[in-house]
Amino acid sequence: MLETKTAKEAMSRHLVTLHPDMDVLEALRVLVQQRISGAPVIDQVGNLVGMLTERDCMHVALDAGYFSEDGGRVANFMTSEPVTVEAHTPVTEIAERFAKGHFRRFPVMEQGRLIGIISRRDVLKQLEAAWQPDRQRI
Repeated sequence: MLETKTAKEAMSRHLVTLHPDMDVLEALRVLVQQRISGAPVIDQVGNLVGMLTERDCMHVALDAGYFSEDGGRVANFMTSEPVTVEAHTPVTEIAERFAKGHFRRFPVMEQGRLIGIISRRDVLKQLEAAWQPDRQRI
């Protein structure tokens, strides 16, 4: 097996972020247009204050679509105090957390700052690379 990479080495650095005062229906449009199932919510100085996922938006989308109700602010629907991983966390440890839980992504933190997102797919790519046979021995 290959040496295990860390969250920092395997994460996505291209972040789509949302803001707590943003309209939740606009935030949902961003998720749909970007083809992502969730995004970190950051305040004006870049601190991670929550996560907003498709699951968080489901009720508001139903209410807006069928009952013509207004959405509200992202802050009212996001998950506050999101579960995060540190930049130095081994990918194998993150894989275990994904296998045991329901999360699809974790914000990656370094010195208290958001530096990326690691998803199930990012972890699976690393694990897939580790199980490839040594072609030189064949």
